[in-house]
Amino acid sequence: MNVRRRLIPAALASALGLGALTACFSDSAATGNTEKFDVVASFYPMAFLAEQIGGDHAHVTSLTEPGQEPHDLEISTRQRAQLEEADAALYLKGLQPAVDEAVAQTGIETKIDAAGLTRLEDHGTGGHSHEGEEGHSEEGHSEEGHSEEEEEHARDPHVWLDPVKYAEVARGVGKAFEKADPDHAADYKKNTEALVEKLNGLNKDFENGLKDTRSKVFFTNHAAFSYLAERYGLTQEAISGMDPESEPSAARVRELQQEAKADGVTTVFYETLVSDKTAKTLARDANLKTDVLDPLEGITDRSRGDDYFQVMESNLEALQKALGAK
Repeated sequence: MNVRRRLIPAALASALGLGALTACFSDSAATGNTEKFDVVASFYPMAFLAEQIGGDHAHVTSLTEPGQEPHDLEISTRQRAQLEEADAALYLKGLQPAVDEAVAQTGIETKIDAAGLTRLEDHGTGGHSHEGEEGHSEEGHSEEGHSEEEEEHARDPHVWLDPVKYAEVARGVGKAFEKADPDHAADYKKNTEALVEKLNGLNKDFENGLKDTRSKVFFTNHAAFSYLAERYGLTQEAISGMDPESEPSAARVRELQQEAKADGVTTVFYETLVSDKTAKTLARDANLKTDVLDPLEGITDRSRGDDYFQVMESNLEALQKALGAK
């Protein structure tokens, strides 16, 4: 394969204790001699794209372990070594600050930022978009009057929960793979087209499944579903903001209790990788049901499906039930 390698000197590897990197990497990958296109992905939605597009030609590992909350990830010395050894890094800038920093500091040739492959929006803490705001561009330029750092923190990174935006990212990743590994460009292009077709089908499933519902409002543990809500004419109300671990104020809880009565909300959704305590407390106090709406930040044995498409279909079923689909 025509991809240049950056080998870590043996003395440095020994000093860092890098004799065996991880079970995810074979011995050949650890020494930089794999014949495949080695991709290090930041967390599950990025790893899924890399696997689907890379197919048999790619060797994909994730920096975030199954069951680990991705927002809290800290990069180890071993993982920095993995990045240095890889042919490409695929990440989503703004979601995992530790990954952003690590990728920026490595000498890896192909750095694919998914946030630059679609338009990111400022959804605030409640999941509502601000009309007229400029999104994230590939060049990373910010809206006039705001610093780049402020803009990055304001943008909602959860684009993979909108099949249309996820397809946009997939197209960009496919093109990056073609450029980085031209020997297999035709296969990457074919795999990308197949993935985009499946995502288009998923979009149709959501459109048809949610077009006629008794209510359009749903409650979530944290504001991960703003793009999905926006796409299908729904309103997400998050107990917390973008941070899944933050605690809501008493005023926010009272506001949600009142809104549940006004908008016919039946269900408070929680997720599998963070505590469900706050969601269940609100549900109990407001006499609501609870159910899982999975933000797909990782697949575990608690997930309602084995991959992105299965879990998204489960999410659709949960929304249909909670919103009273007709």
